[in-house]
This record gives sequence, C-alpha cells and structure tokens, in this order.
Amino acid sequence: MSFSLEEVAFLAANAQRIAQVAPGLELSKRSVFADRAALEREFGGYARAVSVLIAAQRGAAGKFPQHWLTDADAAQQATPRAVADVRAAKVAAAGARVVHDVTCSVGSEAPAFRNASVAWLGSDLDRSRLAMARFNLGPGAWLAAADALAPVSVADVVVADPARRADGRRITDPAKLVPPLPDLLEAYRGRELAVKCAPGIDYSGWDGLVSVVSLDGGVKEACLYTPGFGRGREAVVLKQGFSEHCLSTLPAHAPAGPPGRYIVEPDGAVVRAGLVNHWATRHGLWLLDEHIAFCTGDEIPEGYTGFEFLEAVPLKRLKAALTARGAGSLEILVRGVDQDPDQLRSKLKLKGTEPHTAVIARVGDAAVAHICGPRAAARG
Repeated sequence: MSFSLEEVAFLAANAQRIAQVAPGLELSKRSVFADRAALEREFGGYARAVSVLIAAQRGAAGKFPQHWLTDADAAQQATPRAVADVRAAKVAAAGARVVHDVTCSVGSEAPAFRNASVAWLGSDLDRSRLAMARFNLGPGAWLAAADALAPVSVADVVVADPARRADGRRITDPAKLVPPLPDLLEAYRGRELAVKCAPGIDYSGWDGLVSVVSLDGGVKEACLYTPGFGRGREAVVLKQGFSEHCLSTLPAHAPAGPPGRYIVEPDGAVVRAGLVNHWATRHGLWLLDEHIAFCTGDEIPEGYTGFEFLEAVPLKRLKAALTARGAGSLEILVRGVDQDPDQLRSKLKLKGTEPHTAVIARVGDAAVAHICGPRAAARG
C-alpha cells in the first residue's frame, strides 16, 4: 500500500523517532499484537503507517539508505544500488549530461546517476511518492508531477521503470507493462531510452541492446536500451569483489563434448541473455550438450564455482551410484529434464556421509546424471 500525503508528512516529520523505535520491533506474525501496541503508544493513529514504513525499509536493504521513506511496492520495485550503478555508468559513457526518470517513485535511481556525474530529473503521477522522494533526495532535487507518457523535458536520456506485476504475478508481455513499452517508445520517439524490465520479459523483438544483470547469483533485471546505446545482448555479473561483462559480439564456438574435470553452471544473467556459448568460449570451456546451459572444462573460471566430475550414469541408476559412493547431503542441478530436485532428493533417501552433487541434464536424447563432488570455487 502507498501512503496519503498526510501520512507522508507525518513520517517525514517523525523520521528520527521512527528510526529510534524500529530496532525494537520484530514485525513478525507472532509479534503483531505487541508491535501494534508499541507503535500505537508512540505514534497514535499513525501506527499502521509507521509499521508499513519500517517493514518496507527492511525490505529495501541494499537498494537505498535505510532512513529513506518508502512503501512496500516502491521498495520491491526499486533497483539494488549496485545494479543502478551499472545503468548510470552506461548512460554516462554514452555522453548524457541529463537523464529524466519518468517513473521516479521514491527516487531510488537518483544517487547512482548523481555519482556518475549525470544530472537527474524525476517525475511521477503519484504525489505521495514524489513527497517521499523530496524527503529522500533533499530540497534541491529536480522533481515534477507528470505522466510518464507526456514528455515534459528535453533530457538527453529517458529512464523508465514500468510496473512489472499485476495481481501479484510478473508481467512478461512488454505491451502489458504499466506504462506499456510500445506507448513509451511512441511517446519518446527519436529519444534515447533505458527501460528497466523483469528478467523474464519477452525481448525477442527488441532492436537495441538488452542488458541482463545479476547480483550475487540472482538475476535482477533486463534493461532495454535504444539502439543509440548499441545492439545485441549483454550479461553483467556482479558479485562481491568481482564483476564480468559478456557480450553477444564475442566469439561463440564452444563445442559439445564429454565432461572434463569440472562441470560449471553459468551465471543466470548469462543464461537469460542467451550467451552461454559466448561465455564458455571466453573461458575455454565446452558444453555438455549444445542445447543445455551446463559447461565443462579443466578449470573453474575465476569468480565462479563448479563441481569436480566423478562419473556419469543414466538417471535411473543415480541412487545406486550415489549409495556406492557413500553419498549423504546432495546438491541437485537440473536442466532439460522434467525432474523436481526436492522430490528426487526425498526419493533417493541417501544415508551416507559424503557430500556430493548431481548435475542432471538432457544430453542428446538421454537423461544423464553427472555425479560430482561438492561445490568448489576456482583455484586461486
């Protein structure tokens, strides 16, 4: 839920008190009555709004400063700061001096652009969120109440973050985003755009650059850039102390073949961007099957993890093979085979003590279980 302007004014005026009270609240199902009573004693009729704010702030960890005002939907939609930095750097590298964020919400993209020395203008139809953005960014922020489909600036680049959920479900059709992608393109015809979308969006018809970004192993977004930024596909992998860019302009000639010393699963951004072969070629790997996103080779690429290959057996012989090896705990990875890992793990009922991994993949026409050791990092 969002807040009324009156509630935003109260939250802003009492931000320091709220920050002092917040650490003492559990905000769980078992503490709901105790939390509500404590908040009502402290904040009276605004207890509900304060509770919603604190929960949203906790949900926004890593996206913007903890003291910022936000509601639950704005926190969920907001981009993690590390991912926003990627977009801001790309816009800055294109020579943009001013960017207009036409769905600015509570202002979560602004710090990244400011850090990249790109002036930021934000607009939104939701006046409550604009009021929160004003509190978050300070009195000097450029903010305006405007419809995303009614241009009000001549900024070098337009950034949009359409709503990506309806009735709790992700939207995969670009024409059903809010605002719809075709309408954004029409409204800003001839302008450069960067449109943030969910990673599962159907971008097959996009003529510009599609940049799929992951953070610490989770795919966060697919950003659609108009052709002025480039064309093709890009995967950006962000981890603590490590980053990698993989482009569709790179060579892609990795063959399919039998397992090497290690089996490696590419990062989800690489898979979603359709760049598995490009990534494998870059790192001297090959594929277990040309249609399956499992790679193999003699080394694990720096920054990634993999599994030392032990043997391959038909899927129906997996339990016997694992039992013979004294397997206990088991990590299961599956691609191309209709097999639920949790159901399989329960069915196997392993009683050994040695940790193992089962990499199950469709190889040719067969379901093959590749038995491996536990997950291991690249050797330094």
